[in-house]
Amino acid sequence: MADLTNKTKKLSVRDLKISFRTQSGKVQAVRNISFDLYKGETLAIVGESGSGKSVTSRAIMGILAGNAIVEGGEILYEGKDLMKISESEFHEIRGDKIAMVFQDPLSSLNPIMRIGRQLTEAMLLKNRASRNESRRDLNRLFDSILTATVAAAPEETRQQVKAEFSAKIARFKKFTYKQIQLEKSYRSALDNAKAAVKEIVDLRYALANKIPGRTSEDLHEVLSVAAHTFDYFVVMDEAQALHDALSLARIAGRAYLRDRSADRDPAALIAALDNISGILTRAIEKEEPNLFGLGYYLTFVDPQIPDLPVPELNALTHQKLDDEFMLDFIAQARSGVEYAAAAAQEARKTALARISERTPFFADPQSDAAAMKAATRELADFVRAGINPVSLSKDSASYTFEGTVISAIETYKSAIGKNEAEQKRFEKQTEKRQKLVDAGKTPTWEVAPADYLDLDDLREQIVHQLTAMAEHLERQITRYGEKDYQALTVDMIDYFKAKAAASVDKLTKAAAKNYAIDLMGSVGIPDPRRRYRQYPFEFSGGMRQRIVIAIALTANPDILICDEPTTALDVTIQAQILELINRLKAERDLSIIFITHDLGVVANMADRIAVMYAGKIVEYGTAEDVFYSPAHPYTWALLSSVPDLDTNGRLESIPGTPPNMIYPPKGDAFAPRNKYAMKIDFEEQPPMFRISDTHYAATWLLHPNAPKLDPPAIITERIARMKQNGDKRKEGGADDEQ
Repeated sequence: MADLTNKTKKLSVRDLKISFRTQSGKVQAVRNISFDLYKGETLAIVGESGSGKSVTSRAIMGILAGNAIVEGGEILYEGKDLMKISESEFHEIRGDKIAMVFQDPLSSLNPIMRIGRQLTEAMLLKNRASRNESRRDLNRLFDSILTATVAAAPEETRQQVKAEFSAKIARFKKFTYKQIQLEKSYRSALDNAKAAVKEIVDLRYALANKIPGRTSEDLHEVLSVAAHTFDYFVVMDEAQALHDALSLARIAGRAYLRDRSADRDPAALIAALDNISGILTRAIEKEEPNLFGLGYYLTFVDPQIPDLPVPELNALTHQKLDDEFMLDFIAQARSGVEYAAAAAQEARKTALARISERTPFFADPQSDAAAMKAATRELADFVRAGINPVSLSKDSASYTFEGTVISAIETYKSAIGKNEAEQKRFEKQTEKRQKLVDAGKTPTWEVAPADYLDLDDLREQIVHQLTAMAEHLERQITRYGEKDYQALTVDMIDYFKAKAAASVDKLTKAAAKNYAIDLMGSVGIPDPRRRYRQYPFEFSGGMRQRIVIAIALTANPDILICDEPTTALDVTIQAQILELINRLKAERDLSIIFITHDLGVVANMADRIAVMYAGKIVEYGTAEDVFYSPAHPYTWALLSSVPDLDTNGRLESIPGTPPNMIYPPKGDAFAPRNKYAMKIDFEEQPPMFRISDTHYAATWLLHPNAPKLDPPAIITERIARMKQNGDKRKEGGADDEQ
């Protein structure tokens, strides 16, 4: 299990409350839940159907149903509240940063599209969007540096500085355009070389072992890809040799395909393919050229590429770039970057002071929503002034501050109206029922209790947003001088180079296919190159789930949400998928949220477990806490229903059914099904009691005045066995070491 002591927090859910409108009334699906997810850990959310676990995961993904009502709370990721951002902002996160694997793999697959295309389609679309975004980022940064550099100059020289630095930026863009042309040709040829070498390995194996298949189509594809590797820096002095090798392979291929005899010999074709593979392998292993420096050299020094080995060429072009342009450009840009950073720092101090002054106004119940909005817009102007325009990282918290607070105010304002409407509804229905009773009739219906939104809680959320921004500004002010000046030289130029390269880094179909096949192999698909061309119906349920996991990983996300990914699979395949997810987590340092109704599924993979019931987290702790020291009766019930090989007694089922969440229970929602329930369980919801630094549970059994009860015998016996087996394994390990 992961050690979370020094782990980075990737996601925070705070007081999340979600309901759904239905014809019968409002269903309270998630009720004020909070948890954190750390980098490299697996958090399991466990509970029966209807407990709210899947609603929570869909809220994180931004895919709640249209009748969902977000009544409060926040989901924080990379400085953004995912409950407040727009769909366009979510589009940049969903799939790229946070990916999801659903229970039914067919719901994520197009049944009439080949698997390979489904894997590569998203890659190609995202690559196109990334190129456009890189161009915009590059132009934005140039404009910001120009503005800051002019502002940093004495007023009497600003026009001259603007003209001089604009000319330098134009010069920078001009040779960068040349670099882009070189980069585009080089990357495309190199990707094709890598793809051709891998495809030759598979085709050679099929030929040598006389495996029937698509030899003609495969050969045509290999030679076509290999023919698109003729870039100066890829094949270089072996261009003629590659041309000859391709011609020989075509001749040998035609002869082999014309021969229909049973004992036809592929030796000549294999030899030709080996020759092509050797040339391309040597090309792949060559040192990469410095195309940034070469772009400058060809644009402003000499239009001809010097006939030098790549290491010498790189040294020459780098020196020319530095001596004639780059060092002077950096020196002038430095003044603008320092000026922008200092101005932003002063603005942050002002913004922090204004937020501190205005926070009591937002906390006052008498403050009008319209006045709060006006105050928010005023504060947002100060916060925006504190954004450093030449910073290489986007200050998402400051950019989204106004929208986040305004949204919280809108929710607060709406809640006031809803409470008034709810009061009128309750009074009207109560009066109607009373009239029936007074008339001697017995109504067959009950008045739904008045469901008021907590205005104090909603106002506290507004204040929380202000406090969070104040803390953010304080951190920025403290780090000033350490972070703002890191980008003055090498980082800034590297950023220019990376953005320029990314703006033309077109993902070729060959490269996308190559990556997709590698990804299929990494998730355990046998013979991935052949199966790349197959349709979903040609895969078993377990293999389809592996494909869906591969698709989720194409963008290399930070967080992977697995929503009951093994429920529809048999036990053997379940174990394989769980093992796969564990391996991928370790290899990619993924953070995983694993949704399941079966505690047994996560026994060997979860770092921490949140047990949910009726929309609330009732127990929260490490896997060891929950399995060895379960505290909530619902957790006891779940554990009692998990089968294992050593349990001789009859497994216990959970009596009754979950409550109707249109009418949530007044006390502990599990009380009607809990044989250990006390009177207070039916009257008041229990708080979350702290058992240890890592373990919490919401049950009145943890109150100091509650009777001391042990878990059911089936659980205590199982825990004793697990501890005994664990001790034996430790002893065995000690003996082995001796």
